[in-house]
Amino acid sequence: MPFAPLQNDSFLRACWRQATDHTPIWLMRQAGRYLPEYVATRARAGSFMGLATNVDYATEVTLQPLDRFPLDAAILFSDILTVPDAMGLGLSFEAGEGPRFARTVRDEAAVDALQVPDLERLRYVFDAVASIRRALAGRVPLIGFSGSPWTLACYMVEGSGSSDWRHAKALMYGRPDLMHRMLAVNADAVAAYLNAQIDAGAQAVMVFDSWGGALADGAFHEFSLAYTARVLSQLKREGADGQRVPRIVFTKGGGLWLEAMASTLDCEVLGLDWTVDLAVARARVGEGPNGKALQGNLDPNVLFAPPGRVAAEAVRLLDRFGAPHRDPATTGPTHIFNLGHGISQFTPPEHVAALVEAVHRHSRAQRTA
Repeated sequence: MPFAPLQNDSFLRACWRQATDHTPIWLMRQAGRYLPEYVATRARAGSFMGLATNVDYATEVTLQPLDRFPLDAAILFSDILTVPDAMGLGLSFEAGEGPRFARTVRDEAAVDALQVPDLERLRYVFDAVASIRRALAGRVPLIGFSGSPWTLACYMVEGSGSSDWRHAKALMYGRPDLMHRMLAVNADAVAAYLNAQIDAGAQAVMVFDSWGGALADGAFHEFSLAYTARVLSQLKREGADGQRVPRIVFTKGGGLWLEAMASTLDCEVLGLDWTVDLAVARARVGEGPNGKALQGNLDPNVLFAPPGRVAAEAVRLLDRFGAPHRDPATTGPTHIFNLGHGISQFTPPEHVAALVEAVHRHSRAQRTA
């Protein structure tokens, strides 16, 4: 069945560096534990994976933040590690411990056994994308996503999160040939996975390179950037409705390499963490006909401040980006407001409401000044 016409296209227009009447805003991890309604739904599902693999639950929690806040985009409720789970590594989430794999990839035999998974094992994700797109009824666009090849490799080698990614880096430095083989499989798997999300109805896709910033200079280019580029080169350019699908790359800790990302990555949007100055990023990669749209980059911990301070920090960031692009006949520098990383589970929802209101109000005033 055809999808409903889009009512609010400000996010997509900003991705394409087109003028908008306000700065669009959405939040990484916007469907999550800071919302009491999410906690209630997760309790009914019994576990995180029970939530993520159930189409009805995934649809419900994706829409929950949109029912509270006038956000400008929805993002699929899922996890960045679904691809290695489909490779047979056995993903689980223990309370208070984060993701964990039953099997790790640390030697030649384990790497040789890796292959692009049968996408039917991820059917629950694609069914959720289609369900969410229908449930949105054109309210806002839907973003699909995956972890980057390097970020997936970090978890696949370690078996869980890590403070130093010791095993992953030891494999990378000690057997770079094995790491390159793993990353090649991961890149092709991520591309196939994102293309299936696009076919199911995703209107934009995002690659989360959550641990690219953990790499040394040079190693980032070889083991992260090159394989994110390999993903992007394989992605479909049009979605299920025939519309163009913008691509977003977010590298936490990647501010040092903005120029390299801008020149190497065939994407429309670069996400920024909170260590990057928006004005400087705009000057470095956001201007000119080949510039990138920028997304970010409020420190998530700002949301623990009183609502008035939250609003003031939002205004400061909008002013730091500077005068928004206003000419509807041309493309130019654009900004998508977001956090510099995912929202904390302890964030008061009323502080999120203050943020969204401030971004919309001040960014509209910027365009009429």
